Amino acid sequence: MKRLLAPAAILLSLAGCNVYREATAARPDLTQPWRAIATDADRDRLRNWRKVWTEALADARGHDAGAMAADPLLFDPDRALGGAVLPPGKYRCRTFKLGASGTAMREFTTYPAFDCEVSEGGKIDSLHKLNGVQRPVGMLFPETDARTIFLGTLILGDETSPLRYGLDARRDMIGYVERIGERRWRLVLPRPHFESVLDIIELVPIG
Repeated sequence: MKRLLAPAAILLSLAGCNVYREATAARPDLTQPWRAIATDADRDRLRNWRKVWTEALADARGHDAGAMAADPLLFDPDRALGGAVLPPGKYRCRTFKLGASGTAMREFTTYPAFDCEVSEGGKIDSLHKLNGVQRPVGMLFPETDARTIFLGTLILGDETSPLRYGLDARRDMIGYVERIGERRWRLVLPRPHFESVLDIIELVPIG
């Protein structure tokens, strides 16, 4: 069985260890702010986060208003507390997809909880979803006390390492982390390239 990339090696992989990736994309300079690393398309996606939330919420409420009402903190776009930086460690993470992108998806879809890990990396930490078919992996850039920026890529299926950010636009991911409660965070991903209008990943520390 193939092994997943160890969380400690995430930043090295994103920066480029594979010969193919070395030859086809520039290595991200992690001393730069996220805006200097993000692609134009991803900066646009994040810039339009409010419009995306509005569209996705309307779609999801039309499909399952009860689910939206059952967890108002998670689905409130303006719910952001201080302390957005995710402490290093293991997390239980659960994905919610709002709005459908493609005919095969519903307007609101929830998935079982999976394992995630936040790893220390000096100035820039990393977040890695450890299991599941779709596994975001990326860098966490402190922005404000209420928001951390996530910049990364998507690992699919039985792949064992991520493509370098900027190599494949359909794998590139951008979003932001907010704390929404006591020991509860969310990663918000506007306009992911697969299945939905907005992804929300709830993150709760294990232990």
